[in-house]
Amino acid sequence: MAMAVAHASTAASKLAVSVGVAPQHSSRAQRVRFVAPVSVSSELQLSKKSRRLRVGAVNGSNLAALYSHSQYREQRSRRGEAMVVRASEVAVKEESGTPSLGLEVVETLEPNSRVHLKVRVPASVCKDCYDQVLKEFGKQAKVPGFRPGKPVPQSVLINYIGTDQIRSSAVEAVLKKTLPEAMSSVAGRSLKDSEHIVTKFADLAADFVPEKPLSYDVAVDVAPEVKWNPENGYKNLKVTVECEADDAVAAQKAADAELQSRVKDLGSLKVVIGRGVEMGDVAIVDVSAVRLNEDGTTGDEILSCKQKGFQLDTDEGGSFLPGFVEALIGIQNGESRSFDLVFPETWEQESLRGMKARFTVEGRELFVRQLPELNDELAPQLVENCTTVAEIKEALLKKHSEQIERVKKQATQFAITNELSKVVDIDIPNSLLEEQGRQMYAAKLIELQVKIETSICSCDIFKSLVLV
Repeated sequence: MAMAVAHASTAASKLAVSVGVAPQHSSRAQRVRFVAPVSVSSELQLSKKSRRLRVGAVNGSNLAALYSHSQYREQRSRRGEAMVVRASEVAVKEESGTPSLGLEVVETLEPNSRVHLKVRVPASVCKDCYDQVLKEFGKQAKVPGFRPGKPVPQSVLINYIGTDQIRSSAVEAVLKKTLPEAMSSVAGRSLKDSEHIVTKFADLAADFVPEKPLSYDVAVDVAPEVKWNPENGYKNLKVTVECEADDAVAAQKAADAELQSRVKDLGSLKVVIGRGVEMGDVAIVDVSAVRLNEDGTTGDEILSCKQKGFQLDTDEGGSFLPGFVEALIGIQNGESRSFDLVFPETWEQESLRGMKARFTVEGRELFVRQLPELNDELAPQLVENCTTVAEIKEALLKKHSEQIERVKKQATQFAITNELSKVVDIDIPNSLLEEQGRQMYAAKLIELQVKIETSICSCDIFKSLVLV
């Protein structure tokens, strides 16, 4: 492995984005590496879908209490949801140049780059939204005994629609109308979809009085501020990156391995009897393992290493535990063999790193590969849009050269980010950490799905075999 040194003094502002932050005075302040999460169900979002469900339930309850005739129930059911949504939307239609609403907003900075806003809406705004909602209900409601479009006395309209429903629609209208202005102080630094109304919507609706002010609390995550410790600590920063000694050699090796793998996929497997495992064979074995204590006694079983019908491709020894394939050379069907191995410190499963284990493997089936001849006739089956072996080799070499270059850049960025994190103080918002966790979890699920699908495809290979 060779060592490459990267300098970060001239790119500190850009690199700060790599650790999920954005420098001040940057037009890309919200374009952090992590994607802010879609917040959980909150009243702030006021989605029409959830509102329709709630509206439908409230309408049904009010109607059962006020009217028993089935005709009125049908009318309430038909007009309820769409009319309520429209009523609250009409109440908040804004035009450019709208004057200030006179909100009182108290901003408090909380840990993890969260801002708490305490908003007080004046009574005039509440009354205006309430009147607008009633006006829209009056236009849309088909009240028995009144002609469409004719004024309906307010008391009759309220009794027909239901007090609870009108309050809910009025509160929704107030929130839609006041939230943009209430959050104007954090508009340039808030993280997308991190905001939510802390106050419960049900409490707002229950306490709503058109002639009185309405108060609610909002919490929102903002882009964290970067503080260098020490000041200008990023200057003259140097990092060390491990990379391949010769990129060209590494790319050629990877391209040759992929070509061989593609040829193997087009080959066939034949059952072998009367001999043991040799390099190049494919064996089906049962594997189990137990921990070895320092005194040589055996401990608990390692469940993650237990597998029946495990497909062992001896050509892929590099992907197994070091020494595993070599220990099975010569094993025959029905033979059981035990051997001790040590998990390397770089093993993927952290709990097994450095652990000594005793493996027991029993041979079940043995196969030998028969590969097709690599020639130009086979080329179209190996790589799409390639007609010759030379074209295949060129395409695969280009692919792996680009991949090695991407890996090197990612490793350099990671190394720089790691060093920068040592000289910066930053309060990461919980929403960013949660979203990063979701992305890692989703990536792991996809990885597991690919492994399962690959395993299923591998099993299909053994459905039709020929005895040797």
